[in-house]
Amino acid sequence: MGAAAASALALAGCGTGSGGGGVATGAITVYSGQHPQTTALLVSAFERRTGVRVAERDGDEDVLAQQIVQEGGRSPADVYYAENSQALQFLSEKGLLAPVTPGTLAAVPAADESPGGSWVGVTARVSGIVYNTRLLSPSQVPTSVRQLADGRWAGKLGLAPSETDFQPVISSLSHSDGRAGALSWLEAVKRNAGSHVYPDNETLVAQINAGQVALGIVNHYYWYRLRYEIGSGRMHSAFATLAPRDPGYVLDVSGAAVLRSSRHQADAQRFLAFLVSPAGQEVIARSQSYEYPLGSGVATAQPIPAFAGLRPSPVSIAELGDGAAAVALLREAQLL
Repeated sequence: MGAAAASALALAGCGTGSGGGGVATGAITVYSGQHPQTTALLVSAFERRTGVRVAERDGDEDVLAQQIVQEGGRSPADVYYAENSQALQFLSEKGLLAPVTPGTLAAVPAADESPGGSWVGVTARVSGIVYNTRLLSPSQVPTSVRQLADGRWAGKLGLAPSETDFQPVISSLSHSDGRAGALSWLEAVKRNAGSHVYPDNETLVAQINAGQVALGIVNHYYWYRLRYEIGSGRMHSAFATLAPRDPGYVLDVSGAAVLRSSRHQADAQRFLAFLVSPAGQEVIARSQSYEYPLGSGVATAQPIPAFAGLRPSPVSIAELGDGAAAVALLREAQLL
């Protein structure tokens, strides 16, 4: 059997639902912009199941995506695992991603993966409002992201604008209200935040919980992870979803792709197949990542709002784009 035929069979086997099981064939390098604790659990489970070794390089997803572009065909990365769809779309538009095997794509709803089949969705999070329960009652919490621009929130709103998780909210708002509307909103929330601008969402949620600021918009799992870390008795905050279909109520998809330049295509595709297999999705479902599994019909075992009950904005992955427009708006508003 020729090398090309053997490779084709190996790739086809990735999508059979076996989770990538089989004889170990080598090692792969994963550039991961996902949270390290999530990636580490999945990598460990994949290595135990397949015997394929994984070298993990963690970092900011945008920085890693730019690094892949700079490295080009010389990149040591085989797999890129991103926290948000926009970073994956960016690399897809550059032509740097290999097609994902059909069986792997079939494990996830088509709405939660690359429109062109160049990456597969693995998990999801939903954006909403975290608020301090000593400073605000549930009835006082905004039900629309647009309300955060109101002057009543001056000095009470916290932001983490450099977080890539913030970009899908801006992209969604720009899609619904136009570029000018999104820019006006950014300028208003910047004024309201004042000095309450934080380097990351972990800090933002901790500051809200401590009462240093009243509220902020983040993905749900930051609040649930803080509760896990410090205990429910020390929580003085809560998470609230926005009104159904509000542009700030965004379902953010985290996904993975195989680089076209990978020298280990078969094992890289096996890794993607594992991520969305029942075995890989169960790792997510039972972990403290507090994300929603997207593949193989697996539901989370954690006490977070039921996925079926979410009513996010109808904005699509294609409409969220590659994040470039959101970054441009953030820079124009002088938030980056």
